[in-house]
Amino acid sequence: MASKPVWEQIGAGFVQHYFQQFDSDRTKLADLYTDASCLTWEGIGYQGNKAIMEKITSLPFQSIQHSITAQDHQPTPDSCVMSMVMGQLKADADQVMGFQQTFLLKNVDNKWICTNEMFRLALHNFGA
Repeated sequence: MASKPVWEQIGAGFVQHYFQQFDSDRTKLADLYTDASCLTWEGIGYQGNKAIMEKITSLPFQSIQHSITAQDHQPTPDSCVMSMVMGQLKADADQVMGFQQTFLLKNVDNKWICTNEMFRLALHNFGA
């Protein structure tokens, strides 16, 4: 059986590491961002390591568990990796919710960092 393309290995490895850290200790995610990194969280933008980490660490739950149901990865023309993740999350005693998250990964000094990230809960308002 042929091995997965390198961009899939990079993307899948990043996704596994990211969600393990997010679920156990969000403060350890700081190494994945730079001052040029951007995050859009539920439509609100944050730029830079400090702003992103302030958002992530201030999320209003004590515990969270992610379950990844699908992930796709693509190489970009400038040697980055784009990753799209779908799954479910459970925070504290809240109900299970679906989510989508996209990452753009770049190799900087032999380390894969997140330059761009977008997150949305999969909530629908069918009554609107």
